[in-house]
Amino acid sequence: MLKKTIGIIVFLVLAMSCSQGNKTNIKKGEPRSNDLINETSPYLLQHAYNPVDWKAWNNESLKLAKEQNKLIVISVGYSACHWCHVMEEESFENDSVAKLMNENFINIKVDREERPDIDQIYMNAVQLMTGSGGWPLNCITLPDGRPVFGGTYFTKEQWTKILIDMSSLYENNPDKVVAYAEKLTEGINSSGLIEINTEKLPFKKEQIKRIVNDFKKVLDFKNGGQKRAPKFPMPSNLNFLLRYSFQNDDKDLQEFVITSLTKMANGGIYDQIGGGFSRYSVDERWHVPHFEKMLYDNAQLVSLYSKAFQLTKNESFKTVVEETLAFVEDEFEQEEGAFYSSLDADSKNSQDELEEGIYYVWTKDQLKSLLVEEFNLFKSYYNINSIGKWEKDHYILYKTKTDKAFSDANSMTLKELQAKVKSWKSKLHKERSLRDRPRTDDKILTSWNALMLKAYVDAYRVFGEESYLDKAIKNAEFIKEHQIKEDNSLFHNYKDGKSTIEGFSEDYAHTISAYLELYQATFNEKWLKIANDLLEYTIAHFLNKETSMFFFTSVNATNLIARKSEVLDNVIASSNSVLAESLFKLGHYYSNKTYLEMSKQMLSNVNADIEKSPTAYSNWLKLYLNYSNPYYEVAISGSEAQTKLKELDKFYMPNILISASTKESSLPLLENKYIENETYIYVCINGTCKLPVTSSSKAREQVLK
Repeated sequence: MLKKTIGIIVFLVLAMSCSQGNKTNIKKGEPRSNDLINETSPYLLQHAYNPVDWKAWNNESLKLAKEQNKLIVISVGYSACHWCHVMEEESFENDSVAKLMNENFINIKVDREERPDIDQIYMNAVQLMTGSGGWPLNCITLPDGRPVFGGTYFTKEQWTKILIDMSSLYENNPDKVVAYAEKLTEGINSSGLIEINTEKLPFKKEQIKRIVNDFKKVLDFKNGGQKRAPKFPMPSNLNFLLRYSFQNDDKDLQEFVITSLTKMANGGIYDQIGGGFSRYSVDERWHVPHFEKMLYDNAQLVSLYSKAFQLTKNESFKTVVEETLAFVEDEFEQEEGAFYSSLDADSKNSQDELEEGIYYVWTKDQLKSLLVEEFNLFKSYYNINSIGKWEKDHYILYKTKTDKAFSDANSMTLKELQAKVKSWKSKLHKERSLRDRPRTDDKILTSWNALMLKAYVDAYRVFGEESYLDKAIKNAEFIKEHQIKEDNSLFHNYKDGKSTIEGFSEDYAHTISAYLELYQATFNEKWLKIANDLLEYTIAHFLNKETSMFFFTSVNATNLIARKSEVLDNVIASSNSVLAESLFKLGHYYSNKTYLEMSKQMLSNVNADIEKSPTAYSNWLKLYLNYSNPYYEVAISGSEAQTKLKELDKFYMPNILISASTKESSLPLLENKYIENETYIYVCINGTCKLPVTSSSKAREQVLK
């Protein structure tokens, strides 16, 4: 019934006449700012001088819509979004469009990264209406916020017609609009509901093997990633598949992960000159990226490539980690130890116009003048030919051979080639730095910073680089000092010295997870305690007691038409799957049966959905492995604990939880295990330990048995 009603109203909106539209231009004058000038979000500030009378999402804006009985335009985007910029230029900077919007609507701009709660609700609405979503996200709602129309990017002509038709429909037939909004809001509230599973599930290896076999059907074993374009890295998927392949000795699957990581690192999606990954590739071979660079992608990929190196010892994976972290430090690191959010896809070209990707691409003439006699070798290495060509005589650097294969084919040693590549990168990086660089979104988000914190911990444990641990600790201290309040609640955002916006479940989930990882690298129990304190707050303020899952917003959230739960693992693992994993780990650390039961219940709740769509539950599947395959607590107690851990960290062991101390500890996993002048390693399952050993190699043998 809902879909039928949707079809009727969409038809009415698109079919109505445009005759009532007033296309008189507003008189031009000095630039005048709208209410967004008072905001801190770079995305909102980009729209502060639009002729549209934009307002921010707040009580005053919503109250004004009700008082004036006007429909609301809710337009959601983010600063690095290319098509957001296009729609701004075509529609929101146009005086005649602005006049229509200002006279008939209350217009609210939303930064989806600042307010993922708002984005989540209206994205859900658009997906129900159209079957798909994306950004910019444009939704028209009743004065109380209930949606009646929505979509993504619209041309100026389309958007103008929608504005005229929707305002006319609401004026002439408001009851029909309200009735539709009621049905759609009901659909939003009921979609994605998780029901509690009362069955006891065994979580067997046979079942997860069947699930993985279904997973394999969508994998591109030739090019890596999934069989589709555009192609996203999806680090959560690859992380699970890497672990599964190792624990279940699936050589084909392990080779798939290595192929995926190699193809991504060789492709245009990876910045061959400056390091770091773009958002996604528009084609199936990772060649042409959508050029925006996001903190969360690069954080997760650093973690993934570090773990892949730990398993394979592939030096190219180490290079990716080093170059990506160098990029993060150059472009995203802030003096207080936090990290900015993103780099725009667009930058100014030689005509002073914004153009997508122009900062990163090259013409043959540019490369010839810079590389001179080495151009031909460079051309072959990076495919400055039909393979690497993009558009407008521009080339995206794109490797199709390994360094070993290329050096052999060109009668060079690997060392000689690598020296040349380093020299090429230095020359091109210097030249590129003279170009107009993409804009930085310099807001700081707690959840994304936690992902970056975890990335530095992962890189430190694998490569032993002390500066990586220093960065991790500095970021952890920043979050502790600026984003965690006295009552253990979190802020979501930090900008210009101010912490703002109440935290969402994603902030709690990723911060708890990051602090657990930092504890395992440092043995500093303060990080473990903070993680536990944050989890207790999350349970008290976010838990849906009817389903045993967590809402995305706190019980204190207001002005939203729905309260949703984030369950699907997407580009970033869902807050519920990350919280379930942390409940599992903290349950073991503190021998807390309640936590352990909650974690298992959450996994049971999504079990049936995992079987239907495994690619959307990859982080849940990682938790599933904790039950279906052996999982160990490894306790290291004694003065040489740090040395023993470094020895263990040389090996990929994804199924262990580290607890360690150089002195007596009251933690359940360490209690009564300290013996002066000795260092023992205890390998345990659910608190029951094997005979303690002093050798890390023997401890590893106990894990691998």
